[in-house]
Amino acid sequence: MIIYRILCLLGGYCFGMIQTSYIYGRMHGIDIREHGSGNAGTTNALRVLGKKAGIIVFFGDLLKGFVAAVIARLIFNQICPENVYLYIAYAGLGTILGHNFPFYLKFRGGKGIAATGGVICGFLDPILVLSAALVFFGLCIITKYVSVASICLVISFFVEYTISAVNERYSFELSNPDSKAAMIESIVIVGIMTVMAIYRHKANIKRLINHEENKLFSGKNKEA
Repeated sequence: MIIYRILCLLGGYCFGMIQTSYIYGRMHGIDIREHGSGNAGTTNALRVLGKKAGIIVFFGDLLKGFVAAVIARLIFNQICPENVYLYIAYAGLGTILGHNFPFYLKFRGGKGIAATGGVICGFLDPILVLSAALVFFGLCIITKYVSVASICLVISFFVEYTISAVNERYSFELSNPDSKAAMIESIVIVGIMTVMAIYRHKANIKRLINHEENKLFSGKNKEA
């Protein structure tokens, strides 16, 4: 139902607007968006305010994505369990939109990677969660580029979700036309989340191509 989709988007948006980095920065007398890269996200908080801030912001943003997804699961498991993953995806998209474009901060938010990680955890699929963690943290360690790890994270999320959905691991039934349509719609929603994350990293991608991107703990502030 359209109303369910709208409610998931709005509910997710409300969770997404809990700007951990902005709140933490204000508690320490600054607007994080006026420092470093200007991005209200984990990496900028880490660079501007230190490791403690980075950890708090990361888990704060991760938690809001997780909670939004889990609440959608709890509600729609009771209402329409056959399409529960579709509504989790909508709640996830809403969360990312709220994080990236909070209206009360003039739509200047973050890039949504930690929040996306929370949404991934909210699917409660151990394989999906483990794979996401290995891709993100593994590439952070290997390349030292948070942007590379972030982009690869969302791409791997899209690919793995699509494979799992098509193989009917997420309650979808390909023999049922309505269920198949819901599955395709959920894949499109996850795809939108992926494209949005990549687009938000367009400046990082340009710097990577020009070999100007800063590595993790480089002490510079270009990377968000």
